[in-house]
Amino acid sequence: MHSVCNRESGIENQEYTGNSMIILGTRGSALALTQTEYIKARILKAFPDTEIEVQIIKTSADKDITTSIRSGSAVGVFVKELEQALLAGKIDIAVHSMKDVPTKVASGLEIVAIPEREDARDAFLSNAVKSLAELPAGAVVGTGSVRRQAQLFAIRPDLKVRDIRGNIDTRLKKLSDGAVDALILACAGLNRLGYQNRISAPLDFEQMLPAPGQGALAVEMRAEDARARAVEAALNHPPTAVAVLAERSFLHRMGGGCNVPVAVHASLKDNRVRIEGLAASPDGKRIIRESIEQAGESAQEAAISLAERILAMGGSEILAGMA
Repeated sequence: MHSVCNRESGIENQEYTGNSMIILGTRGSALALTQTEYIKARILKAFPDTEIEVQIIKTSADKDITTSIRSGSAVGVFVKELEQALLAGKIDIAVHSMKDVPTKVASGLEIVAIPEREDARDAFLSNAVKSLAELPAGAVVGTGSVRRQAQLFAIRPDLKVRDIRGNIDTRLKKLSDGAVDALILACAGLNRLGYQNRISAPLDFEQMLPAPGQGALAVEMRAEDARARAVEAALNHPPTAVAVLAERSFLHRMGGGCNVPVAVHASLKDNRVRIEGLAASPDGKRIIRESIEQAGESAQEAAISLAERILAMGGSEILAGMA
C-alpha cells in the first residue's frame, strides 16, 4: 500500500550523472529550510556537479495562521501547494516533514526517499520546572496536537491545554512571554535548529507515543522522473523507511490524519519490527494502547493488524467521536 520507490540501487549513474539543475521546494520556516539544506547537502555529496536551487512555497498552513490545525480541514495543509508545484514542473523535489504528509500522496507523485530519522520523541519544555511531573495543578501547556493533549491528560488530568499555532520560534516566545507554563514539541525540530538546550526533558515512548513519521523527512518527486532512482540511492535509509512506512500503514488503517488522537512508533532491530500504537479520547480518559512484533519484511502488514486490533477494542468508537 505504501512504499518508497522500489528500484535497484547501484546503477543510478546510468540515468543521472549529476550534471543538471534540481529545484528543491520547501516551506519557508526556519525548520523547513534547515531540513531542505540537509537534503541539498546530501544530494551534492553524491553528485557534486549538480546545480541546486531552493524555492520557497507558501502552503495553506503558512497563509492561514489562525485556524486550528486540529480542524478536519487541516489535512494536507502543509504539503498541498508543494505537491501542486511538483505536478506543474515548477520544482523537482519537495521536502516535507513526514508527519505532515497525508497517507495518500497526490496521483503522479511518489515518496522516493526517507532519510535517517532524527529523535522521534516529544519534548517537554518549561522555564520553571524540569519535568512534566513537577508542573503545579492547573498549569497551562501549549500544544496544537490533539494526540499530545490526549496523552498529556492521561498522565496529568489536572493540567490545562492551550491550542497554539506557529513555528518553533513563535511557540518558544509564547513560553518566554508567559502565555503558557510549558510546551510539548517534537525533539527532532528542536535538535535540527540547535535548540537542544531548551528541552527540559524528553518524553519517553512509555509516556507519550509520537505522531506517525515524527522525526523523519519525506523526499517527494514526480513518479516518472528519471532521477528518482539516484535520489533514492543517495538519501533513503532502509531501516527508517521500514519503520516509517509501517507507521503510515497503521495511520491509514486507523482512518486518521495528522489531527486525530492516534499515535504510533515502530522500530527495527535485528530485522524484527516492534510497533506500539494507540487511540485515545481527547480528554485522555480512554486510551487503547497495544503493541506487536514481527519480522521486518512484514512490517506494514503487522501495522495494519495492530490497527485492526485497536479499532476492534474501541478505537473505532473513539475516532467516530472525532468526526
